Amino acid sequence: MKKPVNINNRKARFDFEFIRTLTAGIQLMGSEVKSIKDNRVSFVDSYCYFKDKELFLKNLNVTPISAIYTHEPARERKLLLNRKELKKLESDMDKGMTIVPFRIFTNEKGLIKIDIALAKGKRTFNKRASIKEKDIDRDTKRSI
Repeated sequence: MKKPVNINNRKARFDFEFIRTLTAGIQLMGSEVKSIKDNRVSFVDSYCYFKDKELFLKNLNVTPISAIYTHEPARERKLLLNRKELKKLESDMDKGMTIVPFRIFTNEKGLIKIDIALAKGKRTFNKRASIKEKDIDRDTKRSI
């Protein structure tokens, strides 16, 4: 049985407040699929943007496994959503909002999917509050 892929972007949850989440397909090359299944993905500075009424993912770094399988590691990748979802997402974007990828996984059929979120950036005092909540949760779990 194949090992399922589940790669998370933990920094996104710390830096952004998620308003709404969606699951999208992602257009990949064969060598990229192999690399993702081998967990060679980095979410650093990755984001989504609209171009000609289509949604693209930028700066998702998928490192090639070897010299045999070559692809550009940080190329733009098209996200696959239906037209209705794209229109709603584009209309919901306000000033100061961004679309952030936060998880890559395989679904029941074995297809690689990506979870994206319409998000608003947190300020430093919000980040401190998040750290404080994590510490409190951790302390209560330890005491139990």
